[in-house]
Amino acid sequence: MSAQALPSLSLVDAAYQAIRQRILDTVWPPGHRALEQEVALALGMSRTPVREALVRLQAEGLVEVVPRHGMRVLPVSPTDMREIYEVLTALECAAAELLGNQKPDAARVAPLLAATAAMDLALQADDLDAWAKADEQFHAELVALAGNRLLQATVMNHWDRAHRARMFSLRLRPKPVNSTREHRELVEHLLAGDGAGAAAVNRSHRQRASRELLAIFERYKLAQM
Repeated sequence: MSAQALPSLSLVDAAYQAIRQRILDTVWPPGHRALEQEVALALGMSRTPVREALVRLQAEGLVEVVPRHGMRVLPVSPTDMREIYEVLTALECAAAELLGNQKPDAARVAPLLAATAAMDLALQADDLDAWAKADEQFHAELVALAGNRLLQATVMNHWDRAHRARMFSLRLRPKPVNSTREHRELVEHLLAGDGAGAAAVNRSHRQRASRELLAIFERYKLAQM
């Protein structure tokens, strides 16, 4: 790669990360439309890296690029969410079983315990944003600790849309008082070398979360979020 190409690539990456974060945190909610020039102005950069970043985000299913009309943030439907959660549940359970079968010690699962403790503190402070960040950290660490890079990459391919729906619905759902207990129970199975038990706890945990999320679609008559 030439020296001249490096700044361009860096700008594309910066535009991609900035747009992606606005979408994931619902600063730009589902259905949000913006001209390419408007996006560029919002990011303080030229249209060329923005255009390339939008093409990447379209390939990931986060936006639709409309010629001469800029971009539209794609919504997530109940069917999308059910399918995403089914995939994430299966993959995370595989990771939990892999990790449990490796009989990890307390030092290895320390990141899981740290994330769980952060969730507790966030709930005590009634800080749902901090709680959501710690909860996602737990699940990301769980998959990473399993040591299967392909599995981890596949999970991350589906992570973005699940994150966006969770953030959109965070204050519409029941207060997440059960998650900490379920996380601790999962870690207990990991430390006992019980991969099947860890997978079972994670499956129940994820299925409950999926039911709560899909109930919001029903309760508020949402066709998408």
